Amino acid sequence: MRRAMLAAVSGLAIVVATAACSGVAEPTPGAPQPTATATTGPAASSTASPAPPVVPAAATTGPTASLPPTAFPLGEPGPYHVSRRTLTTKDPSRGDRQVAITVWYPAVRPTDWKGERPSMDAVPDRSGAPYPLILSSTTVAMELAPDLVSHGFAWASVNNINTYPRFGTQSIDQPLDILFALDQVATHPPEGLEGMIDAERSGAIGYSFDGFNTLAMSGARVDPEHYLAQCPTPDATTAAVVSELSAFGCGPAEDWAAFAAHAGAALTAGEDGLWRPMTDQRIRAVMPMAAEGWWLFGPRGLAAVDRPTLMLAGTKDELYPENALIFERLGAPDKAMISFLGQDHFTMLLDQEMAARMAHFAVAFFGHHLQGREELAQYYSEAFVARHDDLAWGVHPDE
Repeated sequence: MRRAMLAAVSGLAIVVATAACSGVAEPTPGAPQPTATATTGPAASSTASPAPPVVPAAATTGPTASLPPTAFPLGEPGPYHVSRRTLTTKDPSRGDRQVAITVWYPAVRPTDWKGERPSMDAVPDRSGAPYPLILSSTTVAMELAPDLVSHGFAWASVNNINTYPRFGTQSIDQPLDILFALDQVATHPPEGLEGMIDAERSGAIGYSFDGFNTLAMSGARVDPEHYLAQCPTPDATTAAVVSELSAFGCGPAEDWAAFAAHAGAALTAGEDGLWRPMTDQRIRAVMPMAAEGWWLFGPRGLAAVDRPTLMLAGTKDELYPENALIFERLGAPDKAMISFLGQDHFTMLLDQEMAARMAHFAVAFFGHHLQGREELAQYYSEAFVARHDDLAWGVHPDE
C-alpha cells in the first residue's frame, strides 16, 4: 500500500530520506482495539479564535493489544481497517471557493476486501467513536492517513492543493481551505459518518508546503513589518536560511495591499501590527515537518505559537537551517524537534522505513495530545530519540 502511495508523491517537494533503523525493542503499551468504548472531548468552541486551546484530552479506554517489538512500533498498522470518501463543498465566505475534501475513517473491513489498502465508502466502525481528527492536504494524507487512521483517528484532507514554486496567495488560501474542511466535517459530516468525528480534538500535520500550512495553524501570526523589511534585500538572519528550495520571496511585497486584500480584513485587522492567526482553537496540537515560514512570520509571529508542536526535519535538507530557526523562536511552551541525521528534503517519504518513522512519531504525538494516552509520550521523547544513532533531539549542533 505504501509503495503505491510513494509513487504518487515522488515528484513533489514533500519528502526527506533513508536511514538505518536501530534494533532496540521498546515497551509495549496498550493500543485501543476496535471494541474500545467511545471517548469524549471538552465542550465545543468557536472557530478561527486565537485563544490557546486547553490541551489535555480524555483518555481512550478499552481492551488493549500489544504493539510489535520493533524499534518504531507505532509505525506499524493499527487494529482498524481504513476507508475513505470524498465530498465537494463551497466556501461562501470566499466567493464560493470550491473545496474538495477526502474523509478517512476507521471502518468495518468489507468481506471481499483484500490487502491493507484503504477501501472506499465502507461501513464505519463506531466501536471507538468519536475519533480525534487530523487535518492536512490530501497529498500528505495519501502517505500518512492510512497509518494514523488505523490507530483510531479520523482525517480530513483537502484535495487539489500542492506545492508551489513561489510564495503567493496560496499561503493564505491553503490554510483557510483546511480550516474550512474542519468546519465542514464538524458541522456537515458526510452522510453515514455522523458521530464518527471528534472535531473538538483536532491536530494538523504537513510536510514542506503543507508544513507551512501546519505552522500557520499553530497560532503563528503574519508580521508584515518583518516580511516587508526583507525585500528586496533580506537581513543577515533571513539570508542565512534562504535556499534554492525556498518558496518564499518578495513577490507579494510588490503589491502588499493587494496581497492583504486577498487575505481579508478578518485576518489583517490585528491591533499590534500582526495579522490574526489562521487557526482554530479546536486544533490542539500541530506537527510541521520540513516547513517554511520564517519570512512571513518572523520572531514576533512565531512567538505567538501557543499549542503543542512537534517538528521533524532532515539535517541535509536545504530547509533545515530555517526549521532550526523556526523551532528556536516558537513561543509554544510544549515544543520538540527531532532531527533525522543525514537526510535531505527529497528522500524521507520516498523511503518506506523513513515514512514508517514519521508515522510512528505522528501516532505517538497525536495519541498523547488528542487521544489522551499519556503512555505514548515516551515514543517521541528525548530518551526514545537517544536510542537511535541516526536521530537527534532538537537542533543538531553540527548542522
